[in-house]
Amino acid sequence: MIEKIALEEHFIAPGMEEYFAKTAINISPAMFGKAREALADFGERRLSAMDSIGISKAILSLSGPGVQAETVTDIAVRKAAECNDFLARHMADSKGRYGGFAHLAVQDPKAAADELERCVRDLGMAGAMINGQTNGAYLDDDRFSVLWERAADLGAPIYIHPYNPPDLPYMYLNHPELFGPVWGWTVETGNHALRLVFGGVFDRFPKAKLVLGHMGETLPYQLWRFDSRWEISNRGNKTLELKPSDYFKRNIWVTTAGVCSSEPLRCALDALGRDRVMFSVDYPFEKPAEAGEWIENAPLIGEERRAVCSENAMQLLAGVKN
Repeated sequence: MIEKIALEEHFIAPGMEEYFAKTAINISPAMFGKAREALADFGERRLSAMDSIGISKAILSLSGPGVQAETVTDIAVRKAAECNDFLARHMADSKGRYGGFAHLAVQDPKAAADELERCVRDLGMAGAMINGQTNGAYLDDDRFSVLWERAADLGAPIYIHPYNPPDLPYMYLNHPELFGPVWGWTVETGNHALRLVFGGVFDRFPKAKLVLGHMGETLPYQLWRFDSRWEISNRGNKTLELKPSDYFKRNIWVTTAGVCSSEPLRCALDALGRDRVMFSVDYPFEKPAEAGEWIENAPLIGEERRAVCSENAMQLLAGVKN
């Protein structure tokens, strides 16, 4: 069994339950809440699941949306810091088995940048996870430049995780099954990432690092078309220094979280490069046994399996300035 590092593995923290409940609209009533017990466990249940498929270290992150759904800035800032302190205690108790992605209240971009630095330098975290839009604001907005600058200086990746858009698009009318993990979260998160690319964030901060789960939210499949259609698009006054696809190969990494399928894995590797794809389970929302068996047997070439399972994550995390 090959060693694995997993980068999208979730937990729940005290005081965050009310935010987690906001995703009930996206989940079958019969299924919602079933993962609550597993999310709260940091002991034998989680560690046994890791051991069963060879995960030596899991980078834990709060199950969304967290304070991205909080409308009061002061409360968001306080609760994010409390969540990070809670996670840091479990990291310290785990003897190296758990790392962490900081939870950030981007309602106050300067406070979020300071909290990211505290979490990286003082608490030993690996970067941050942000659960989609925050009160209608996306991370391409110039108000977040202070956060991107700090993240780039720290070498800390920002992982964008799905959450709902700020409104309910008409395209989901009479199709609640599409509004959420089946499709809507992919559309929302992929669009968030494209806002960063086409908004010039990676021109302004060429050392910024972005991570996307779920095999890149379908974006690796579309790289050629992004380049081709950018040439004829209604750009307004937007310019880019590179082709859109170049930013994916320089600034963006993807994980396998929530996707146990070899066809999109092969596409991500071929489109982005061997060093851009990293293993994850999406615990507890996916079964570790299924993810582990799949990656052990996926049709990978040469050293690709070792790169995906652990080496790419090691390289990304080694760049974080703790």
